[in-house]
Amino acid sequence: MTTWHVILVASILVAALKVLGHLVPSGPLEGPRPGRILELLTVSLLAALVAVQTLADGTALVVDARLPAVGVAIVLYRLRVPFLVVVVAAAAIAALLRRLAGWA
Repeated sequence: MTTWHVILVASILVAALKVLGHLVPSGPLEGPRPGRILELLTVSLLAALVAVQTLADGTALVVDARLPAVGVAIVLYRLRVPFLVVVVAAAAIAALLRRLAGWA
């Protein structure tokens, strides 16, 4: 099976899953508890993605310039700084640490 076959099969499965999502009755999902679970699921998946992208390199844990950059972004976000400023500041911190401290 080539890479294109895998991409084609995955695309078909994603399209089928999307169609199945439209066929699910909305009644059971409209309650307060399922709505809260779905909100928390989105946040937890995003947090896991950020943690993996920040601390992982393949199968190894890595502490490099990304970790302080994410820390700066968290602090600035909690201070309600505009998102674009948060992103630029975090990128600048990572770049400075990589340049000055020699972190990869």
